[in-house]
Amino acid sequence: MSRRIERVNSVIRQQLSELLRREIKDPRLGDFTAITEVRTAPDMKTARVFVSYIGSAEEKRATMAALSSAAGFLHHELTKRLDMRTVPDLTFEWDSSIERGDRLLRLIDEVAAERKEG
Repeated sequence: MSRRIERVNSVIRQQLSELLRREIKDPRLGDFTAITEVRTAPDMKTARVFVSYIGSAEEKRATMAALSSAAGFLHHELTKRLDMRTVPDLTFEWDSSIERGDRLLRLIDEVAAERKEG
């Protein structure tokens, strides 16, 4: 990945996080919605935005629906905020890495507890 794309990913992630925190008033988006990563295509036309949220499956679906419906607004706001010729189109994807990490930590704790007992 080129240095330019890394910078673009970082700036888009920061700006989207700020927009979610300050501009989006959708009740389907909870306070714990996090933009974990942005991956911009080499041609800079599209960006995959990875999102995480701690909550139930229904809350996750509502979060993704809210983000999908706000994609146009978010793209428009990024266009105003970023000094880029073209801002990539945004697609939102679920990032389950936090859940996987939590599951692994619980498994490690279980193994450690079993070793203590045994």
